[in-house]
Amino acid sequence: MLFFDGAFGTYYIAQTNDYNPCERANITNPDAVLSIHKAYIAAGANAIKTNTFAANRGLFEDEGELRDVIAAGFRLAREAAHGTGATVYADIGGIHGEGELAAKYRQVAELFVAQGARHFLFETLAGFEELAPVLASIKEKVPDAVILASFAASADGVTAKGHRYKTLIAEAVRNPHTDGVGLNCVCGPAHILSLVRRLGSPGKPLLVMPNAGYPAYVNGRMLYQDNTAYFAEKCAELKAAGAAMLGGCCGTTPGHIAAAVRALRDPGAPEKPSRPAVVSVAARPVSGRLPRKPIAVGLDPPAKADVAYLLDAARQLKEAGVDTVTLSDSPLAKTRADSFLTAALIRRETGMDVLPHLACRDRNYIAIKGALLGASFYGIRSVLAITGDPVTHSESFRNNPGVFNFNSRELVQYIQGLNRDVLADHPFSVGGALNVNATNFDAELGRCLEKIKSGAGFLYSQPLFSAKSVSNFRQARARLDCPLYAGILPLVSYKNAVFLNNEVMGIHVPEDFTESLRDKTPEEAQAISIEFCHGLIDQVYGDADGFYLIAPLRKVGLIHRLIETCFQD
Repeated sequence: MLFFDGAFGTYYIAQTNDYNPCERANITNPDAVLSIHKAYIAAGANAIKTNTFAANRGLFEDEGELRDVIAAGFRLAREAAHGTGATVYADIGGIHGEGELAAKYRQVAELFVAQGARHFLFETLAGFEELAPVLASIKEKVPDAVILASFAASADGVTAKGHRYKTLIAEAVRNPHTDGVGLNCVCGPAHILSLVRRLGSPGKPLLVMPNAGYPAYVNGRMLYQDNTAYFAEKCAELKAAGAAMLGGCCGTTPGHIAAAVRALRDPGAPEKPSRPAVVSVAARPVSGRLPRKPIAVGLDPPAKADVAYLLDAARQLKEAGVDTVTLSDSPLAKTRADSFLTAALIRRETGMDVLPHLACRDRNYIAIKGALLGASFYGIRSVLAITGDPVTHSESFRNNPGVFNFNSRELVQYIQGLNRDVLADHPFSVGGALNVNATNFDAELGRCLEKIKSGAGFLYSQPLFSAKSVSNFRQARARLDCPLYAGILPLVSYKNAVFLNNEVMGIHVPEDFTESLRDKTPEEAQAISIEFCHGLIDQVYGDADGFYLIAPLRKVGLIHRLIETCFQD
């Protein structure tokens, strides 16, 4: 089968530490470009994309520079593929912005045609209408051209322009000039697999290129999991679900491609994960039910226009004695109902104390001020200030729609400034996040000290899973002079654990705990998870001022059982 390469942009950054547009490297660093192409071919890719994803007038205003970048990119890819049997595809990424998009696509396509291109990949598309005349033009000039059109849709199946992915793929299939259709980017392997399964047979060969997973900012860099074995396993499932062509998008390296190619050639061959093992919490008897400390429960606002479940969940939690309901702000950068509006509704309908999360990812300082003013009208008096999971809508992140006027520390400062001004009559208590899974925990403690200095009055930790995260939480208790809430996330199944471990950057579920959930019934898995969480709570009980219990996959009943098991009435 046709197997494309992985993410040129993210791999180029990792290899060179050069954050300039990688397309310019076709001119400025051709040896690096050639080396990356060869690495993907050596890994088993038999189709490679030119290093031209963002080579269009949006990035290169000078027409001469654009022509040179495309010509060099096409030449380098052909040189790398020479004698290997690999096919070179002219890579044309989705073009955004104002103006006549069809003309911009046509310009890029014609530059490739002039270089002798015969294979074209239009990828990370948010729409299709503007492409129709361009595809006709290509086929008119190159009748035997092969043209693939691949769309970027979120986990709920919607592109950046609000189109449903099934509608766009059907439109592309009907176009007589497309030879294949596909999905790439935005989603990790599990979510893109779900989209493919819901799609069914599109009617033309299907190309699927998932991201390695979901990224996180680590020391100012956007990083993905090293999850080659998991990626390979999901590629095999994608093939079984109907993918005729495969490849990788953001975060996928030659290692990902090599593992996936091996898995498809020899499905029985074992693939050992390359990620380091995570030491679990040592098994030991727990202290039994513990006296209550403040308990907050994290819920996700709904992804659809139906809030009945969430209100019912809040009422159940109130009956269970939960002190606060927290509302996440579109975790994993997947759109959910506004955290402030959802919190206001829960407070009005149930009387619960609420803590909406506020990510500086999506709002500038004007929108943040407006949201806080509106929340104050509903009696909301607390907010958790976070940076927010990054959004990736293109291989090289240049079309990233995140706002990020602030980082989380600066956001705390900004809110405290509002508390002294327009919110003086109704000030907000501001909290922050503590990453107990940070690779450089000393640096994380330094950031938390800055948050406290800026006005953070409490910190909620990310979920504890490993012995290292427990040790880090205790270290934080010794260093940070503010209330600390220990994050606890009970898992519902083996599949849940594998997804978190391989697609969510910064969460490391111990292998022994993960394996203990394999092949268990839902009831058995939940019992194991509750016992595991009970041990975690017992070990950090003396260091925690409260507990932040995170409801997984709408399983509020599991949180209720965890509270009953761990805490006295």
